[in-house]
Amino acid sequence: QVQLVEPGGGSVQAVGPLSLSCAASGNTTSSTSSYCMGWFRQTAGKEPERVAVTRTGTTIIYYGDSVKVRFTISLENADNLLYLQMKSLKPEDSAMYYCAAEPSPCVTTGPPAAYTYWGQGTQVTVSS
Repeated sequence: QVQLVEPGGGSVQAVGPLSLSCAASGNTTSSTSSYCMGWFRQTAGKEPERVAVTRTGTTIIYYGDSVKVRFTISLENADNLLYLQMKSLKPEDSAMYYCAAEPSPCVTTGPPAAYTYWGQGTQVTVSS
């Protein structure tokens, strides 16, 4: 089992920056476990969008086309913290952001439905 907790989020004026964090506990702390961990976002009436995903123990990272260069995902293994640093924010980045985790086997390009564990979500609002 994995638990994901997201404090923070908030409202910012474009251009930002803003950082999100996600604290993971449970089986992710095992040295033998491998997970895909990442960030998804969703706005009302739309399908969840994969923002950025990484795989523990590797340098593999996926970024969605809409956030490349502007967003950075990182994983602090010692404290089991997943971060999403956002800059050059735009109003269209406004959404509910969720962290998610899926144990191996997994692929960083997997759809949201492939992820078993989810945080509670944090709202990001970017005003123009």
